[in-house]
Amino acid sequence: MDNEALIQTLENRKKTHLYRIRDCRESPQGTHIKIAGNPYLNFCSNNYLGLAAHPKLIQTFQDSVQVHGMGSGASNLITGYSHAHKLLEDALADWTGREAALLFSSGYLANLGVMTALMNEKGMVFQDRLNHASLLDAGLLCRARFQRYPHLNQSHLIHQLTNCSKKNKLIATESIFSMNGDQSSLSDLAMIAQTHQATLMVDDAHGIGILGPQGSGSIADQGLSAAEVPILVGTFGKAFGTFGAFVAGSRILIDTLIQYARSYIYTTASPPAIAATTLASLKLIQSESWRREKLQANIQYFKQQSQTLPFEIMPSNTPIQPLLIGEAETALKVADCLKSQAILVQAIRPPTVPENSSRLRITLSTDHTTLEIDQLIKALQTISKQVTKQHHSKNQYSHDN
Repeated sequence: MDNEALIQTLENRKKTHLYRIRDCRESPQGTHIKIAGNPYLNFCSNNYLGLAAHPKLIQTFQDSVQVHGMGSGASNLITGYSHAHKLLEDALADWTGREAALLFSSGYLANLGVMTALMNEKGMVFQDRLNHASLLDAGLLCRARFQRYPHLNQSHLIHQLTNCSKKNKLIATESIFSMNGDQSSLSDLAMIAQTHQATLMVDDAHGIGILGPQGSGSIADQGLSAAEVPILVGTFGKAFGTFGAFVAGSRILIDTLIQYARSYIYTTASPPAIAATTLASLKLIQSESWRREKLQANIQYFKQQSQTLPFEIMPSNTPIQPLLIGEAETALKVADCLKSQAILVQAIRPPTVPENSSRLRITLSTDHTTLEIDQLIKALQTISKQVTKQHHSKNQYSHDN
């Protein structure tokens, strides 16, 4: 390891305004959080339904720890798999209308497990260019041929499939794209997959819990069956407010993953108390539809109020409302200005998003009030004037010199 080379690489990141810094939160996750002793109004959490610190989930976790202990102590295929895990898997399968479900420790491991178990050098994987890194990495690691199509460009995907001679073909997409907030037309993709004898895999990390009947996700929301979308991946770290992920599908699919998904086989099972708490969260999601209704009202209110902003709000009908800035340096300045006003919105920069498309990823929650959204809009209006003035001064200086 060449430390000098590493130092130079890090310095280059700082110079190009791409260096990443962690904020250490000192409070429960919510619309109001504390960092370094300072309170902030939080608009950059995936806690869409406000469940991360729900009293019932806290109590369920505490009660479950008393029964199951803390750690699972082994992988799922040794002695790590518990009754709490089974109850959650059965409930998820029933909720999503599938034969079976399988728990993973994270969405990254779930996507990796599916692709490495199902695909090999004899197959071909097709992915949207803006898919989450976990899907892209899984496509690279599964040894299959790998092609990416331009974002939401179905005609290009059809062209790729038409020219593919492989028998084992997998189309993988996010339902809601995590950095854009826009959505895939899953019905179109399902038809394309059927026409070209391909399997459709949908990562519904940002749709599960907030869309569809009882929050059952994007696939149900778009009226599709399990046969049309055979592989569903969902996560618990967002709308559920807990931790982990799952894959749902046919019994044959789940049995295959148990046998061949290395990221499942060779990972310690998640704590049973997490599974029990996630089951309690699932019941809240199913029964408390008002959370989704309030979230949708907040989304529409923000979209309406944001029309007064000079910044470009990217088209999205989801809790993810990206404010497109462009330059990484400017995005950081806007985020810092918001932070100085006790409002937290993180700047998203390359390589997470394409070059010259740095943005503020504003995320809304059920727990946000209209007054808090107004506070954000007002702050952005003030900051936009400051940024425009600074940008004009910088351009004038460059012209004069």
